[in-house]
Amino acid sequence: MIRAMGVILGLETSCDETAAALVRDGRAVLGQAVASQHDLHARYGGVVPELASRAHVERLTPVVRAALDQAGLRIGQVDAVAVGHRPGLVGSLVVGVSAAKALAWRLGVPLVGVDHVRAHLYAPRLHEAGEAEPPASQTDAEVYPALGLVVSGGHTSLYRVDSALEMLRLGKTIDDAAGEAFDKAAVMLGLGFPGGPNLDRLAESGDPSAETLPRSLLGPDSLDFSFSGLKTAMLYRVCGRPERGVRFGGAQQIAQAAAGLGDRERADLAASFRDAVVDVLARKLVRAAEALRAEGVGLKSIVVGGGVSANRALRRRLPETATRLGLGLHVAPMAYCVDNAAMIAGLAQARLDAGQCDDLGLSVAASGVDAIGTAGAAGTPDSAPG
Repeated sequence: MIRAMGVILGLETSCDETAAALVRDGRAVLGQAVASQHDLHARYGGVVPELASRAHVERLTPVVRAALDQAGLRIGQVDAVAVGHRPGLVGSLVVGVSAAKALAWRLGVPLVGVDHVRAHLYAPRLHEAGEAEPPASQTDAEVYPALGLVVSGGHTSLYRVDSALEMLRLGKTIDDAAGEAFDKAAVMLGLGFPGGPNLDRLAESGDPSAETLPRSLLGPDSLDFSFSGLKTAMLYRVCGRPERGVRFGGAQQIAQAAAGLGDRERADLAASFRDAVVDVLARKLVRAAEALRAEGVGLKSIVVGGGVSANRALRRRLPETATRLGLGLHVAPMAYCVDNAAMIAGLAQARLDAGQCDDLGLSVAASGVDAIGTAGAAGTPDSAPG
């Protein structure tokens, strides 16, 4: 365990954001820096793993220096080094984990591996140093047990969250994650990369009731997600339904169809697609809360993190859902919705407080684990650290 009010350096390189942050006492963000790779991957319409790995190598040192400068600290004042080591692109993860090992060894401080997805559920508890703590930073007794939703480009999952370190996955996407679905819909509308934020902005000027798009809830008791049918419906709406046995002509055909859309039509489609995704997320939250209460779990709040938690429509719908369920609501501040290192450092403090850390044999993993530190009706926890 590091000393009280210690400072943790967090590193995050799980996908295409190179990030570093200094966090004190697990909550106060002293400084953070993020180097985006959007310009690098824009021409490909998505993240190219090899390019992402190389960019992390080039950008990690400048990002760490920028975070230290913002915090007004020297590297020797760091009390521990934390790094996201799962899940993510393996090549990208290796860059961050290798750097974290080297720093921890050189400084003689603890090394802490953190599960990236679980860190998203800790993000609502962060705040900038010098600012009053937000309601999301309430005591554990006021927040947990909670129903957690991680919604991002690569993950859409529901969790029972008993503490910062104890959680069990209840449901996940069986195909596209919500953020990936937004990105693909943006391509269909000719909106460019990054698609999700572009679609969200355009949707603000559209009519969400203009188009009737499907909401897949799967079975009546399912807590999993599926957005492939919605994506296909959007494709047919933009390009037309193909004749039997005839395949779409690919990206060129989609681009030509998108170019033929009027501004109003494009905005209405964006709004209708966004509304369908948000509606499914909200309805699954209600279903999960009711299922947990039926098991006797005394839920106190809903905790939401991940890049899609920045979506305007979702942030408007979540308070309504929480009120309907009689639960508190803790959503990640906008600065900590997307991949960032502050959430990595914050959750690392919780691990250190529990007497947990890692050695230089810390490995990376492309996937996460279903459960950490707790068990329930859905299964037995994985014993992996993080």
